[in-house]
Amino acid sequence: MTVTETNDDTRSVDTVAPVAHQAAAGGDGGTVSRRRRRQPPGAPGAHRSGGWFVKGSVLAIVVLWSIPTVGVLISSFRPASEVNTTGWWTVFSTFWQPNEWTLDNYQAALGAGGFSNAFLNSLAVAIPSTVIPITIAAFAAYAFSWMDFKGRQILFAMVVGLLVVPLQMALIPVLRLYTGGAAIGPVQIFPDLDLAGTYPGVWLAHTAFGLPLATYLLRNYIGSLPASIIESAKIDGADHFTIFWRLIVPLSVPALAAFAIFQFMWVWNDLLVAYVFLGGTSENRVLTLALQDLAGSRGQNWHLLTSAAFISMSLPLVVFFSLQRYFVRGLTAGSVKG
Repeated sequence: MTVTETNDDTRSVDTVAPVAHQAAAGGDGGTVSRRRRRQPPGAPGAHRSGGWFVKGSVLAIVVLWSIPTVGVLISSFRPASEVNTTGWWTVFSTFWQPNEWTLDNYQAALGAGGFSNAFLNSLAVAIPSTVIPITIAAFAAYAFSWMDFKGRQILFAMVVGLLVVPLQMALIPVLRLYTGGAAIGPVQIFPDLDLAGTYPGVWLAHTAFGLPLATYLLRNYIGSLPASIIESAKIDGADHFTIFWRLIVPLSVPALAAFAIFQFMWVWNDLLVAYVFLGGTSENRVLTLALQDLAGSRGQNWHLLTSAAFISMSLPLVVFFSLQRYFVRGLTAGSVKG
């Protein structure tokens, strides 16, 4: 008689048929069968190897990564005389002294001429420069994923290839297109739109530099969606725009939000592209240029940068924490199917 022990949960169970005594008694020589089911990670009773090492490594990286930020935060609340003469870590020995802390740096940063205008200019640059590439890339990603046309793979390979092109190489050629257009002999192939120093000019520049990555990320996600829902919509008579707007966009919110975080933070912290295409005048300068001017020509007011830096990072932090639940799902979009 063979007794088999089964278990419906995910734990590893060894099932041994107790027939060895039959073999010893001269029976049929029954064999001992052993069946082992694979135990998935995270199951009750699972053996976790290296858990303490991983947690310790992550904690060490977080602490090391946070030390500069903590130093800047402490310096932003210290008087200028203390910042210029002592290190920020000395504050722990005089932590409770009232003359060790002040809000003068924040008042000076907010009261600096043109700082609030630069904050609004950064908003005027960052919001359209985030929405425009996401919109175009979503349409392109759907076309590369679910529309059949000749040269689809070649065009997508060309788009991905643009990821390796440094944007610094394109600054001067694009700026020359803005100011003088382009012509081959007497034939004008690109008109002179006079976009230098305008908001549409910097919007188009950020859109062009962000489109390859946006198209790549969104195409991986949209291409991993179940084909059954697309085919069902086509059977019901839906056209491509209806499928995109009613199905693809709602299902692609994690990927859209992940790229929105990347693009908004990149544009918000950008100095080079805004300086080249928008200029550094008091009317057009963005927040990063205002921070540069705030420090002074020789960096003598660098203590004001600590408070101004935290003011400038307030909005990106709000954007990140409001969309963080989509961040990891968007980063891993399309990496695993099934």
